[in-house]
Amino acid sequence: MNILNQFTLPKGNVQISLSGGRTSGLMLHKILEANGDLPDRVKVAFANTGREMPETLNFVQEIASRWSVKITWVEDAERGGKVLFDVVSHNSASRNGEPFKRLIQRKKACPDQSKRFCTEHLKILPARRYLIDLGWKQWTNAIGIRADESHRVKPSPDKRVDRWFPLNDAGITKNDVLDFWKKQPFDLIVPAGLGNCDGCFLKSEATLSALARDYPDRHNWWVEIETLATRLTKSPNGARFRSQYTRKELGDFVEKQGDWIFDDQEYLCQKDGGECT
Repeated sequence: MNILNQFTLPKGNVQISLSGGRTSGLMLHKILEANGDLPDRVKVAFANTGREMPETLNFVQEIASRWSVKITWVEDAERGGKVLFDVVSHNSASRNGEPFKRLIQRKKACPDQSKRFCTEHLKILPARRYLIDLGWKQWTNAIGIRADESHRVKPSPDKRVDRWFPLNDAGITKNDVLDFWKKQPFDLIVPAGLGNCDGCFLKSEATLSALARDYPDRHNWWVEIETLATRLTKSPNGARFRSQYTRKELGDFVEKQGDWIFDDQEYLCQKDGGECT
């Protein structure tokens, strides 16, 4: 089987979702390899939440530059009381969680493992609003889900959108992704576990604790947002990203205990290897 056949563009408008990680980066590379320069009916979109590490933003910019591909950066925005989108760039993209903070203020609560509305409102919908603004009425969305995580392959709930999972269809796994990037002249240079939003509530306790220790300013942003949500929400649980602890409680615990908790691999929960699922 010619693996590139799995990356041949389908007919009609196509959205290529670039998350800023290695997996979706490989997906984009394979699509470019299989199709050459992308036609105007294809848009590569990166949705910025404002909580990505600087290295992630640099990685997206370098992909565009090295591979000569146009990547449209979008963000959640509000104007005149309406929820909209902004097209930004590497230079103008939010870097202090501004889109995320606006979402908390609108929802009057923090997202958590039972209500993961941040992905929809900060990643999916800004890109969708951008495409609709272009006049798109129906399109295919290429999503970077690998064959070893095929449980995440699900049809789109939006009748306008057909989802396409070329990495899964081609049998590409995490090891294939890592092997690819080892051979490239550039890579995503981000500390382990800090891909995607730096303090995402889906990350392991060990990773969130390391954020509090190694990046106190970034950790404190999450503390401040929970404090803000406390003033906005009517539900006690609505003001925290994890039901087990607030971010302030976690930071205080890490400061009190010291580095030994990181040396004992059984002390802090390592679930999911510190990565978003």
